[in-house]
Parts: sequence; structure tokens; C-alpha cells
Amino acid sequence: MRLALFDLDNTLLGGDSDHAWGDYLCKRGIVDASVYQARNDAFYADYLAGQLDVKAYQDFCQELLGRSEMAQLAEWHREFMSDCIEPMILAKGEALLAEHHKAGDRVVIITATNRFITAPIAARLGVETLLATECEMIDGRYTGRTTDVPCFKEGKVIRLNRWLAETGLSLAGSSFYSDSINDLPLLEQVASPCAVDPDPTLRAEAEKRGWPIISLR
Repeated sequence: MRLALFDLDNTLLGGDSDHAWGDYLCKRGIVDASVYQARNDAFYADYLAGQLDVKAYQDFCQELLGRSEMAQLAEWHREFMSDCIEPMILAKGEALLAEHHKAGDRVVIITATNRFITAPIAARLGVETLLATECEMIDGRYTGRTTDVPCFKEGKVIRLNRWLAETGLSLAGSSFYSDSINDLPLLEQVASPCAVDPDPTLRAEAEKRGWPIISLR
């Protein structure tokens, strides 16, 4: 069984779900918009520049999870999916997922964005296997802290290799679709890397290495 690995934000989605969650919280008045928006934008700029401190970012964005009731979080996320995520879902991305499913490939979304945000999105896209940055839970509630290796940069390779060991699968014949230079460590590991609407740095790298460059927009 071949693996078809997909980044989520700005690859299968026409936007960034992590940043959009922050925007949603600000617009709904759930957080202090003047403070939160500035920090959220600064972290996103660091991400685009390939300079994100992922631990600091996760501490920032998961803090709300630790002080909110699970039912309230679920209600917010349902509205977030409807208002923010549905407009981001790319028809060409869904078609590409369908192609890999039809071919009998094992489809996996592997994303730096945390599981709270991305699990419902993966389910909406019909992808059963999700590797994401984890949110610590104790006694059925979020603590507001991340846990495990963040699924970011080299962390994606670490998390994927652990999953491969657990499942007995391999990267033989595998493909990985991503928009971001942050995913270069994993793109270098697969048999068929593919740059999707890539950022300028990844585009240059893909052109240099002769990797396919496609658009799902």
C-alpha cells in the first residue's frame, strides 16, 4: 500500500486553519482582539519566514483550550467549521484526495496545526489518518499545553517514522504534497515530493530539484 501524505494548510485548504482560528476568536470577542491578533499575526509571519518557535506558538494558541469547557469548545469549533473552513476547502484538493483513495493509497494528513483544530477538518475531507501537533488532556479536559513532539519541520519526520513503525508501513512509493519550505525535511524523505501552490522559497527549491509544482487553487 502506497502512502499519499498531505499537508493541510495552504495545500488542501485555500488558507491557514490555525491562523483562521485566531481570527475567528477575535471576531467573536472570545479573546482580547487587540492583543491576540497582533501576537497571532506575528507568529504567522514567523511561520511564513520559516522561523516559527513552535513551542511558544503552541503555548499561546492552546492556552484557551485549557480554560474553556469542552462543550463550549465544541460549539465554537462547529461555527468555525461552517464560517471559516468550508469556504477554504478546495475542490481540486478534494478531487486529488479522491484520486488517491480510488488508487487504493493510504491517505494521511500530516500537519503542524494542533489536533483540536484539525481533527474535524480531516474528518470533513474523508481522511481517517491524521498526524498533528498534540494537545495534552487530563481527565477529559485540555490542559492548555502541547504534548509529544510537535508535528513541525523535522518533527513531522519523527512523528511519521514512529507511525510507520507502529503500522508496519513504509515510504516505498510514497508521495507528499506541501506548500511550505517548513516541510522540506519530509519532502526529502518521500519517493515523490510535490510542491502545491508553494511559497517562494519552496518554489525555488522545487525548481532546483526538478520536483513537480502544481496548483489546487
